[in-house]
Amino acid sequence: MTAATSTSASTGVPGRAADVLRAHVRDVPDFPKPGVIFKDITPLLMTPAAFAVVIDALAETADGHGATVVAAIEARGFLLAAPVAYRLGVGVVPVRKQGKLPGATISRTYDLEYGTATLEVQTDAFRPGDRVLLVDDVLATGGTALATAELVRQSGAEVVGLAVLMEIMFLLGRDRLVPLAISSIMEV
Repeated sequence: MTAATSTSASTGVPGRAADVLRAHVRDVPDFPKPGVIFKDITPLLMTPAAFAVVIDALAETADGHGATVVAAIEARGFLLAAPVAYRLGVGVVPVRKQGKLPGATISRTYDLEYGTATLEVQTDAFRPGDRVLLVDDVLATGGTALATAELVRQSGAEVVGLAVLMEIMFLLGRDRLVPLAISSIMEV
């Protein structure tokens, strides 16, 4: 496990964040289905000092992209994106599973590593000129991030990058997101 880089350059994320993350993530085999190893970030969330180090690293990434809005990808992305947006003094927009948002929405259906899902965002969540950083916990197959990026672009905003805690390299999610700048604290 090493600190990852964006598609074009080093993220500048300190090695300390990767060490902290590595020490505070546990593997849960066969969840949510047999053969899947779930990366549980609960120990990270339960340790304020460790959580602060990781949030600072994600905020550094967002600041480097000039983000004006952070898109929080359901569900664990909510836990990360909100404090990142707070640290940057920018807004945060929830990208939710279908049927969870009030009012008019736009949606995208996508493939997961273990099924399909649909994401939605309110039609007025992003504006033309917004520079949106997507934030989630894990980059796996890239389907969730790709669907979110499409929703942002459909709204007329610009996607400036994706910041995640972990990137599961063998699933090749990064390949689906070219040329999007991707920053991960740790590769697994």
